[in-house]
Amino acid sequence: MTKAGLDALLTPENSVVVLIDHQPFQFANLHSHEPTIVANNVVGLAKAAKAFNVPTILTTVLEERGGYLIKALQDVFPDQKPIDRTFINTWEDPKVVDVVKKTGRKKLILAALWTEICLAMPAIQAAGEGYDVFAVTDASGGVTAEAHDMAVRRMVASGVTPITWLAVASEWQRDWAREATLPAFGDIFAHAGGSGIAFAWEMQLLGHKARAA
Repeated sequence: MTKAGLDALLTPENSVVVLIDHQPFQFANLHSHEPTIVANNVVGLAKAAKAFNVPTILTTVLEERGGYLIKALQDVFPDQKPIDRTFINTWEDPKVVDVVKKTGRKKLILAALWTEICLAMPAIQAAGEGYDVFAVTDASGGVTAEAHDMAVRRMVASGVTPITWLAVASEWQRDWAREATLPAFGDIFAHAGGSGIAFAWEMQLLGHKARAA
């Protein structure tokens, strides 16, 4: 497992994404982050995965009790039915693991609610089974700031790499000369807060100039 050098970075060809339990029940007790920020970030991550054709698995736990996946996230993959589980630890559910294994990819990108349970458990187990695991910390959250922080520290101690959603998308893009994905990347960037808003404004100004010409 490479942790430094060019091969340590993510590419669309070596990545697989699993998004875990972004459901109403989990959001209701999310206190490490502002819930709307986590929702925004996981949708940005999902849109990036779709734009770069990165295999993405959606999964829920006890959907009938915990609620459906949040609509904005499901809307990114409208035809994909999330894998519903009883296992708290996603990596103990063969339905999810088998899908990941079929991709043949070893850089595993995870985001989940809550960090200390539904992110840490599968991240630690998968890292021990030879996957290069990336935990997307700002598309995840815990019941307290301490719970989230302790979980990230625990995962790092187990060999998991913490990363943020825009860093994932940027590693996939890597080169502004890759024009095929630039339009989608621009849409994704709208989820990047102030920078995204400024970028959208620049696109508006450029659009006006193009029409004037």
